[in-house]
Amino acid sequence: MEKSTVIGIVLGLIAVVGGMILKGASVAQLLNPAAFMIILVGTAASLLIGFPMSEFAKFPKLLGLIFKEQQLPKKDALVRMFMDWASVTRREGLLALEAKVEEIEDDFLRSGMRMIIDGNDQDFVRDVLLEEISATEDRHKVGALLFTQAGTYAPTLGVLGAVVGLVAALADMSDMNKLAHAIAGAFIATLLGIFTGYVLWHPIANKLKRLSKRESEIRLMMVEGLLSIQSGVSTIAISQKLSVFLTPTERKAMSSGEGEPGEQKA
Repeated sequence: MEKSTVIGIVLGLIAVVGGMILKGASVAQLLNPAAFMIILVGTAASLLIGFPMSEFAKFPKLLGLIFKEQQLPKKDALVRMFMDWASVTRREGLLALEAKVEEIEDDFLRSGMRMIIDGNDQDFVRDVLLEEISATEDRHKVGALLFTQAGTYAPTLGVLGAVVGLVAALADMSDMNKLAHAIAGAFIATLLGIFTGYVLWHPIANKLKRLSKRESEIRLMMVEGLLSIQSGVSTIAISQKLSVFLTPTERKAMSSGEGEPGEQKA
């Protein structure tokens, strides 16, 4: 479970509900079916018009990604693993890594390992792996764009909802108390539009972009590690090359021999 997503949504709800309570507004006014219909159904309609069905259909799956912790190898663990593989390769040759292929859980890394073991040209391996990373980034951009566009549409639809509410409210001005209540209700659509746009959809798009960037960094690190092993570099050289992907804290932990329990060490 990605705790930051849950905490963020809860804090967002607390900010709105708490703010209304402190201002003396009735929280019950938030339960406005017309406002929810205009904002949520209107946003869905806008996305359907703007995106093919094949891309829009991924919306629920993408929404689920922000609640799951990203399952990627740790960078320091990857450095140690590649150092171990480099040591094996220099002692026994590249084919000695064939026994380790099925132990690799990551599909991208396993595919790259098979390519270098099969004796493919280094430029070919690099091109294939980088093209795969590029294709993955393109898919991720489309997913993030869905939420970016939803965040753009929702606040504007909130204004539309307020206009619709005002039209309905001003249609009958015989009772001023009723009119004031209707006008207050009309602006609930604006509130919901701004809330969903800037507290949900835009932040979700940003998180998806961050997740994609982190995955790309890990994949690029794998590419460099695989090509280094194929070139037959030493464990020290591969450590120095891959350490550029680590933060200063991670480098310090590596140099002092710290790390996660159960990680491979060279």
